[in-house]
Amino acid sequence: MTDPTPRAGDQTAEITPDVELRLRRELAAVYRLVAHFRMTDLIFTHISARIPGPEHHFLINPYGLLFEEITASNLVKIDLTGRPVEQSPHPVNPAGFVIHSAVHAARPDAHCVLHTHTKAGCAVAAQEHGLLPLNQISMEFYGKIGYHDYEGVALNLAEQERLVVDLGDHPAMILRNHGLLTVGGTPAEAFLRMYYLDKACEIQTVAMAGGAKLVTPHPDICELTARQLSGEDDRSDLQDEKAYELAWSALLRLVERIAPDYQS
Repeated sequence: MTDPTPRAGDQTAEITPDVELRLRRELAAVYRLVAHFRMTDLIFTHISARIPGPEHHFLINPYGLLFEEITASNLVKIDLTGRPVEQSPHPVNPAGFVIHSAVHAARPDAHCVLHTHTKAGCAVAAQEHGLLPLNQISMEFYGKIGYHDYEGVALNLAEQERLVVDLGDHPAMILRNHGLLTVGGTPAEAFLRMYYLDKACEIQTVAMAGGAKLVTPHPDICELTARQLSGEDDRSDLQDEKAYELAWSALLRLVERIAPDYQS
């Protein structure tokens, strides 16, 4: 996937108003897409993005606004503790940043962290076996997803260390009895991972509701498919290196049609 914005964790990146504005607009677009695809939980859950530079500043949603109200300009800039570093008319929810700050601090590559409480995601998070390789979509996450046991509402900083250990170097995690989490080098990457992780959970809940015996491919096939979908396979005859880039461009066109004010 070709990243549409600079890597937010690049401490050598030049911090200019244009760089931050591009990041703000991409993150605002992701908020609108999460709303459009019905992956929100009213004003709760968050999507955070690291701003380039050594300050470890982040952008996050104003506490109290629906995701469909998020714009580039009303995103709040905060530090690693979740406190605003610039004046804003909007409050933030420091408690809601417990999960995000832990991941950002431990994973230099986790420039964007996306967390959801979708119906399908919460359903699979309540299933002992977790995500099953029932479909090509779910196989993207085969061997690449962490699991974190529920410890109550994420209000205790002591939980952060266990969250980080359970996530490891995976691009996604299922928070048992809670929801889903994805990370990415950009907001676009984190969103596309979440879209397909949630779709995989939806497919699983529908398949299990059918009552028939479930069929899963051989583990070797699952591993091959995971490598193919992540671009790590060099043995296939054909490669599709532009798939995610083209998908993100299409999603931006969608946002511009349904919510053109996201850039304001």
